[in-house]
Formats: sequence, C-alpha cells, structure tokens
Amino acid sequence: MTSAQDEPEVVKETVSTALVDGKNVLGPVVGRFCMDLAIQKAKETGIGWVTARASNHFGIAGWYGLRAMEQGLIGMAFCNTSPNLVPTRAREKSLGTNPICVAAPCNHGDSFVLDMATTGVAQGKVEMKHRLGQDLPHGWGVDETGQPSTDTRRVLHQGGLLPLGGTEDTSGYKGFGLAMMVEIFCGILSGSDFGPFIRHWSSHAKQANLGQCFVAIDPSSFAPGFEDRLSQLMDHCRGLEPADGETEVLVAGDPERKHMQLCDSLGGIPYHGNQMKFADDVAAKYKVDPLRKSKQRNSI
Repeated sequence: MTSAQDEPEVVKETVSTALVDGKNVLGPVVGRFCMDLAIQKAKETGIGWVTARASNHFGIAGWYGLRAMEQGLIGMAFCNTSPNLVPTRAREKSLGTNPICVAAPCNHGDSFVLDMATTGVAQGKVEMKHRLGQDLPHGWGVDETGQPSTDTRRVLHQGGLLPLGGTEDTSGYKGFGLAMMVEIFCGILSGSDFGPFIRHWSSHAKQANLGQCFVAIDPSSFAPGFEDRLSQLMDHCRGLEPADGETEVLVAGDPERKHMQLCDSLGGIPYHGNQMKFADDVAAKYKVDPLRKSKQRNSI
C-alpha cells in the first residue's frame, strides 16, 4: 500500500546515474523527481540518466523533456506501458505504446520537441475513433488473428495496435524494435515489470510497477554552437518546397505549437460533442455535477 507521505527514493546512484524507487506514488510525482535529478546531474557532469521502477502513468512524456529543455539542456523521457502492441508476425499483445520524447533548444525560443508512441498511434486515438463511431485508418491495428483491421472494437478488445510503420511490408518491425528499445531503458534497466507482465491499464489487482527513464544532456559539454546548428537544420526543413497539395513543411513540435495557438485564439480547448457526452455520462455515473466549475460549455 502507498501512503500520502510516500515519496520517490534514490536506491542506487553515481555522479551521472540514479535508480529510483517510485514507491507506487503518482507517476507525475515520480517523473518530476527523476527529471529534476537528471537535470541536476547534467549540470554537474554533462549528463544525467535516471531510471525509475514502481511508478505509474506519468502523463505527457513531452512535459519532462520540456522541463530539461527550458534550462538549456536536451531532455529525453521514456516509459513502458500496459501491453497493447502486437509484435510483427504475432497475434498477441506483448509490449506497450512505450512513448519516446526528445526535446532540444534552438535559437530565439524555438525548439525541437519529439513526443511519440512507438505504435502507429497512441491508444487514446483508437478510443477516440471508437467514441466518434468512426473506422480506423488502415495500419493502426490488428484483429485477434493478427491481421490488419479497421474495426475499433476488435482492435481495442480482441486484437491490438500495430507498431510504428504498420505491417511488416511497411517496416513495422522498426516500430517493434523501438518499443523494445524503450523497454530496455525502462523495464529491463530499472527492474520494474516489463512487456507482457505489466498489468492491464484498467486492472487494479496489483500495482502498475511501470518503468521509466529520464535523461538530461548539457550540449555545452560537446561542440559549441549546438543551438545555431539545430536552428539551421530546422529552418532548412521548414523552408523546403511543399509537396503537391501541401502548404508547408513542419518539424517535430510545430503541430503542437499551432494547436496551442488555436486554443489561445478560441479561449479554450475544442472538443467534439461525443467527447463531451462521454464526460457527462461518466459524471452522471459518479453523481458529479459537470457544470460545477463552468456554467457554459461549447463543443464542436
């Protein structure tokens, strides 16, 4: 059991590395503790590499990378998750979406921020399609036989997600390999649960015991001019002539920045009506007033 007084604890440490016991507290608490420790070590030695076990879902991987980047460092974050990826040539879920984040600073407040799942899409995007009553694009998931499927119900409850790249013919084995890489950094290195041995995300029969990895790197420990060169590369890519039918070339982090600008212009976050209905149904089930804090809501 976990008490309100429990805090993550460093159980093994060197000048540049640490192993942390998350004590089954909230994932964001563990994640912040670990990334701050990695940042401290990076400032002292050039790099900080911290793994955690006995943690829980930590939210957005990009948040931790950004935390390091805001201090002029390269930040990386990884996490293993409940199994929902079906490995290439298999029909059984054995790995998680296992997200990867890399965030790096550029000039004039610009930044490279990669935050992605190692499956073709995150589990939440499949759930969203299901709530909207839409079929999945080809390449997102498979049915119980391991064959590609666009049926959200079969993918969610019988099959699973395809690795990044899709099927073997479209190089899905590369996404499978990246998911395994994250598992090495997180579950295997930290001694947490891993792969098929992690509990299902909706089960509470045992602790989640997720493994996580946080890295901070001081670019000044390497060749000078890091921000200049990264800015040059990003600006070059953005300046490429768009393909027919496209208007611009984006780099990692640009779509999110554009969406944040949209939310700022709207004065809030746009939601589909079906999403609001789902939230209202949950509120009704648990007898929570959905209008407690806001007397007016609009949905798209």
